[in-house]
Amino acid sequence: MALQGQYLVLMGIVLIFLGLLLIFIGSFIGFREGSGKVEGGGVILIGPIPIIFGTSSKAAVLAAALAVVIMILAIIFYMVQRSGLS
Repeated sequence: MALQGQYLVLMGIVLIFLGLLLIFIGSFIGFREGSGKVEGGGVILIGPIPIIFGTSSKAAVLAAALAVVIMILAIIFYMVQRSGLS
């Protein structure tokens, strides 16, 4: 059974709201506990060249690892869709 476009759009909207909810809860918990340490990082892909940045080496490594996982999932989803198993 293939997912139709309307269900994919609905899943995308739900994931966006879930992410916003998690950000709100995390900031509220951090505010209550008084922990003011914030770290962040990201990965920009320009063709095959990754640009990895972060406020600390730990954040940069975590961002790179998450980027690799997302790329692997994208390849898997592409292969499943292309093979017609969905």
